[in-house]
Amino acid sequence: MNASWWKSRKVFVTGHTGFKGAWLCLLLDRLGAEVHGYSLPAPTQPNLYGLAGANDRVRNTLGDVRDLLRLSATIREANPEIVIHMAAQALVRKSYQDPVETYATNVMGTVNLLEAVRLTGGGVVAVVVVTSDKCYENREWAKGYCEDEAMGGHDPYSSSKGCAELVTSAYRRSYFHDIKTAVASARAGNVIGGGDWAKDRLIPDMIRALAEKKSAPIRNPDSIRPWQHVLEPVGGYLTLAEHLVEKGKQFAEGWNFGPRENDTQTVGWIADRVVKLWGDNARWERVGQQNLHEAFSLTLDAGKARTRLGWKSTSDLPVALEQTVKWYKAWNDGQDMRKYSMRQIEQFLTGAD
Repeated sequence: MNASWWKSRKVFVTGHTGFKGAWLCLLLDRLGAEVHGYSLPAPTQPNLYGLAGANDRVRNTLGDVRDLLRLSATIREANPEIVIHMAAQALVRKSYQDPVETYATNVMGTVNLLEAVRLTGGGVVAVVVVTSDKCYENREWAKGYCEDEAMGGHDPYSSSKGCAELVTSAYRRSYFHDIKTAVASARAGNVIGGGDWAKDRLIPDMIRALAEKKSAPIRNPDSIRPWQHVLEPVGGYLTLAEHLVEKGKQFAEGWNFGPRENDTQTVGWIADRVVKLWGDNARWERVGQQNLHEAFSLTLDAGKARTRLGWKSTSDLPVALEQTVKWYKAWNDGQDMRKYSMRQIEQFLTGAD
């Protein structure tokens, strides 16, 4: 990622009030970009977007990606060079409870975003549609999934992300092949980092319990996932956007931004290290499942991004976990979380520990 390249670039971000979206906005602010965000209100209380002061640094429009007219009008008014689409219903277990909202947001939200860009008449140069590693038809392989693997998904969330990938591909080939707008999609692993309070995610569930001096409940300690600090794929999205602007259609395709091979670990491995980092006699316990299918094994192959974009994860999983737990402990101690979050961004940009 070329830090100086982003100064004064006009970037439109959907889902900017969410966990990953807030980190993206903080990073873009540090790089000097002009950010216009479009999203529903922050999905949790507390939330990173407010705690880290991202709301003071972004031109904010509250809106739903299912509202095509409002979304189109907002993009036209913002007149961005780059669009990064992150708005989503992002939880597997919630998708079982409300599949209609999940498909409406993740599939039609993507349709609306791409249609809104199309209706601007080609003013947008680059679009990055963020989906998920769960977009692939998961065959429980030990090897990492590559970008040319089939889309699929057992549960509504995973399926909706596979659908979003198909929508993106169809729009790219049907509408953006003969204009300057370059459209790509990005798939990351299980991201961790400070400021996530979503329900039914490993780290937030653990932090809630540990902060109350309770045993952290773990559903599937033997499940294997590709773990990475949130700033790693976020930096990948920006690297991809740079290439789309500078080199165009040759990078308009799907991309994996996964962690190093050694950073694919079991849920139990993560839980052991989180309780150790938290201290204070922290502990976790296995709890019963609710008979909802969740993939046992899922890994990504990010070789294409390393080779063609020059992107790679800059921190390993133990460092990512330490940064994550330290963030939550700082919040629990009442520290200024904007300063703390920006300090972690500086560490990310400089490669410092």
